[in-house]
Amino acid sequence: MKVFISHAYTDTPLVKKVAAGLERAGLEVWDATREILPGDNWADKVARALKESEAMVVLLTPDALRSSWVHWEIQYALGEQIYRNRLIPVLVGDPEELPKEEVPWILRRLHMIDMGEYSEEEEGINQIAQALIGTA
Repeated sequence: MKVFISHAYTDTPLVKKVAAGLERAGLEVWDATREILPGDNWADKVARALKESEAMVVLLTPDALRSSWVHWEIQYALGEQIYRNRLIPVLVGDPEELPKEEVPWILRRLHMIDMGEYSEEEEGINQIAQALIGTA
């Protein structure tokens, strides 16, 4: 299964950790930091990756909630049958900085993984991997 990780650019260090964990679990991950090279048409690469992916993990951070690109990627996934039951929202960070009311209403209707509930970041990443594998 090919997984697209929707995130804010400022969350790149976390994306690399999540991508590595998902790949260790046997999933294929499209990672913008590896796939988009200098001079590439960024929007074209992202659009192609969304079409080729079969699941999406949305890393919900304060910056991601303010990102119009993240909102666009979520809207795309919600409109595509291939992403049905394969859109995994993940709350990341301090709950004070990320009130659930700021999360798009449609994502609040889905089961969310809260990275803050796990004592180790790796545990949360394993939970994401298990959720994706369970949809295969």
